[in-house]
Amino acid sequence: MRFPYARKAAPEVLATARAQRWDPAEVVRVLLHEEVVGRDSATRRNRRKSAGFPSGKTFSSWRGEDSTISQATQNALMTLEWVNRTENLVIAGPSGTGKSHFAEALSHLAIEKDLRVAWFTLESLSATVGRAKIDGSVSRAIGRICRSDVIVIDDIGLLPVSHETSEAFYRVVDAAYERRSVAVTSNIHPSGFDTIMPKTLATATVDRLMHHAHLVETSGDSHRLAEALSGRGVIPLT
Repeated sequence: MRFPYARKAAPEVLATARAQRWDPAEVVRVLLHEEVVGRDSATRRNRRKSAGFPSGKTFSSWRGEDSTISQATQNALMTLEWVNRTENLVIAGPSGTGKSHFAEALSHLAIEKDLRVAWFTLESLSATVGRAKIDGSVSRAIGRICRSDVIVIDDIGLLPVSHETSEAFYRVVDAAYERRSVAVTSNIHPSGFDTIMPKTLATATVDRLMHHAHLVETSGDSHRLAEALSGRGVIPLT
């Protein structure tokens, strides 16, 4: 059974057990606990790696008081009850208002709660589905994506979307509908998706995406631009 984490902890645990005259059952309990904790940590590390996060931003660097998302909404979304109910999340607003940071922080929190996350941009999602088209394995590729409890599609609306990319977006939203949670960040409101996507696909995608969705809208100026203008975007040169 290997027990790598129990083996690693064993010398220290056994030394303490001998010094304090532990009951043998207590020794076994502590070693098994070390193994469980070690395996859980390894699982979370692997899930973070496979998720494909862009920057590693978590709530440790999130300034909730500076966000235009109300604190009550932030707290409610952080419970992840919407994921347990397979509801969706759409965060829409101008560039630089914390949409991707908040979505990624929620995703890291989901992994801490033993959930699986997959992170895509529209371009990377299209590339994944496009590769599967070559050998006719699109259904399997969509199935693998939908094994995740949360599927994040980031930064919609920055560029016009090709028919192939729109189709990939629709396929994932349709496959996840009422089965998995989809979280989307976008510079435009979902009602405007037909300005960057073919209208028929946009209508079908938004219909499924928004049926069981929490819509959160951000506003204000770009945090990145504000930091740059105040000199906090770089470390001063010496």
